[in-house]
Amino acid sequence: MADIAELTALIEPEVKALGFDLVRVKLFGSGDEHTLQIMAERPDTKQLVIEDCATISRRLSDLLDEVDPIEEAYRLEVSSPGIDRPLTRLHDFMEWAGHEAKISTTEIVSGRKSFRGSLNGVEGDDIQFHDNKAGDVAIPFALVGDAKLILTDALISASMPLSSDGADEFETEE
Repeated sequence: MADIAELTALIEPEVKALGFDLVRVKLFGSGDEHTLQIMAERPDTKQLVIEDCATISRRLSDLLDEVDPIEEAYRLEVSSPGIDRPLTRLHDFMEWAGHEAKISTTEIVSGRKSFRGSLNGVEGDDIQFHDNKAGDVAIPFALVGDAKLILTDALISASMPLSSDGADEFETEE
């Protein structure tokens, strides 16, 4: 499999040149089924619309065909991080402070490797977290293996759609 750091270094400037922020690059699959997943967002809305995904996909398809950094055959998937988004950058933990999240670490932190609770922000390179069982804990960002927001009413309220125009309008056949 290709190196994610190298893929990210190749992909991120292209995504930024289009005016988006790169959230995550992930390559997964086995056998003949591999997927290169690119998550991106608009800096102002933290979301993407389908046209944005298509724009990024076209730009990256051309680049990836030219450079050919992945030996295996793969499918390119470009998407928004979604409402229960992964937390992949240190500033994500600050931006989503006050919301519930799950964090898994690569090493034991405060006697645990799995945390579920509320994000309390960032101090230096440590995520300030209130775990439902362990209480307040500082989790070094370098030890985060996987982290994502938990779908709650508060998160839904904070993640309003880009536009609700036409949401109440519908046609019926009589």
